[in-house]
Amino acid sequence: MSALTRLTTVFVDCADPIKLAAFYQHATGWQLTDSTEDFAALDAGPGRPALGFARVPDHRAPQWPDGGRRLHLDFAVADLDRAVADLLRLGATKPAFQPGAHAWVVLLDPEGHPFCLAPADTD
Repeated sequence: MSALTRLTTVFVDCADPIKLAAFYQHATGWQLTDSTEDFAALDAGPGRPALGFARVPDHRAPQWPDGGRRLHLDFAVADLDRAVADLLRLGATKPAFQPGAHAWVVLLDPEGHPFCLAPADTD
């Protein structure tokens, strides 16, 4: 069996790739490298996986906290409270159910995909 060597891209199925890529571009500062009506991609930098967004006909948002989730993204942030506030201003929402017991925060992107923010390790 051949081993996987390197993760190159994580794709998010969505209704509007351009809009969702713009949200994550503002949230992360990553560079938009490709954008069409059906696909958009962000480059996280050398050696890091890209983040792609692909249009799916009749896409339905996942339901948090149950149903429809297949994966979610986690991000480390220097200032958790500030990051949450900034992302809420960009169009994220904060669901009532927060399982992290203040260790992390779950947000939903503008299309309803859950993602988590946790304090960056400052060692």
